[in-house]
Amino acid sequence: MGELSAAGRPAVAVKDDLRSVMRHFATGVCVVSTYSDAEPARRHNALTINSLTSLSLEPQLVSLSIRRDSTFLDDLMESGVWALSILDGGGEDLARIFARPAEERGKALRSLPAEPGAETGALVLDSAAWMECRYRDHLEAGDHLLVVGEVVGAGVRRSRSSLVFLHGAFHRVDQHAI
Repeated sequence: MGELSAAGRPAVAVKDDLRSVMRHFATGVCVVSTYSDAEPARRHNALTINSLTSLSLEPQLVSLSIRRDSTFLDDLMESGVWALSILDGGGEDLARIFARPAEERGKALRSLPAEPGAETGALVLDSAAWMECRYRDHLEAGDHLLVVGEVVGAGVRRSRSSLVFLHGAFHRVDQHAI
């Protein structure tokens, strides 16, 4: 007798690829920033992600998943620190800017209002909430690296909506709709 699915029907092989399945899972949207001190002056870098996961409350740990061939990941691993700016419903433009190629992201980052975090020096953007993290551990996971960080600073700003990514697009979710 063959395996049964959760609904009690015979299990079938997965026909869709992972990307098409995960399009049905809503995620929050963040901009993660770090820097490199390898050049004569500090060079900041930032990237849009939707892979933030809370891992532990004691100690306070979060994880991010970043492509292993990313130059952003090289900077993050070198500095060992990063800041996360959790975008509100008005942050779609920021999300799109930091999803672009590295050179375009760098230009945008130099022109946007942002401040270095007190604990890490990584840039914090105007956003619904933010965290600063220090490297704790990592795990190779296929073509990505799962990076674990300890939260060393955090804050929340007032927001009336959240930005989520679902079905390959950004959506605004108002608090009143929840």
